[in-house]
Amino acid sequence: MEEIKVSPDYNWFRSTVPLKRIIVDDDDSKVWSLYDAGPKSIRCPIIFLPPVSGTAEVFFQQVLALTGWGYRVISLQYPVYWDLLEFCDGFRKLLDHLQLDKVHLCGASLGGFLAQKFAECTYKSPRVHSLILCNSFSDTSIFNQTWAANSFWLMPAFMLKKIVLGNFAKGPVDPKMADAIDFMVDRLESLNQSDLASRLTLNCQNSYVEPHKIKDVVVTIIDVFDHSALSLEAKEEMYKLYPNARRAHLKTGGNFPYLCRSAEVNLYIQIHLRQFHGTRYAAINPSMVSAEELEVQKTQLTEDRDGDDSQ
Repeated sequence: MEEIKVSPDYNWFRSTVPLKRIIVDDDDSKVWSLYDAGPKSIRCPIIFLPPVSGTAEVFFQQVLALTGWGYRVISLQYPVYWDLLEFCDGFRKLLDHLQLDKVHLCGASLGGFLAQKFAECTYKSPRVHSLILCNSFSDTSIFNQTWAANSFWLMPAFMLKKIVLGNFAKGPVDPKMADAIDFMVDRLESLNQSDLASRLTLNCQNSYVEPHKIKDVVVTIIDVFDHSALSLEAKEEMYKLYPNARRAHLKTGGNFPYLCRSAEVNLYIQIHLRQFHGTRYAAINPSMVSAEELEVQKTQLTEDRDGDDSQ
């Protein structure tokens, strides 16, 4: 049943990457938990933001693979924030604390929405260089729960867990997807009432992304063709919002492709980050990039600039 929890990869991750706890707000109860792996000399790492049911551990496959290739990767878990502006302010303080000027953000579901809102919130003094949005959305009204957003804080934990579990896949799924669901249920069990209530509030309070504020951010959209919690309309809305985004489609993967289709997701993330190699926004240790690849990258950049000039 708990294949992922007992897997050698997960145990290697837990034994080699320390979990850090950081407080950046005046309120001591607001604790950011994060795994920071890879070369600390990198000033523009990739940061992973989990979905409502997730913790910082859910991206362990990405942390292991990307650090193996020389990237600096941070996977985090947010404290209790009830308001999007409050979250954005806290996240900005965390980046200041970590002395990170700009970052690449990869968010799944709610994590992707928060990544977009943070990019939008900081557009006048940009902190987000690029976005990878996995099974994510741009408008909370798609869940038809905006009416309930103000009452989640009153609900007991078991009720909140039931609401979240209602979005998990039902019916037959392949063994890897079943393992991913088991692992996410286990992660969900580790979250307390205020963690869940605050995340559901952020997920459902009336808000949408204003694309004109983040039009200069490079975006890759990763989504699945099989059943997930997102409707087809929500996916189409994302494509409309980011017409120039790269699209990475997975035939299957359900709600948690980063767990059950990790090799494909890692490849898409690597392709996304490769375009920044050789620039000050590279998330990788330069010594891990071959001279040939840098040459190709420079040529590509020159061609892109020439194309822009001719338009």
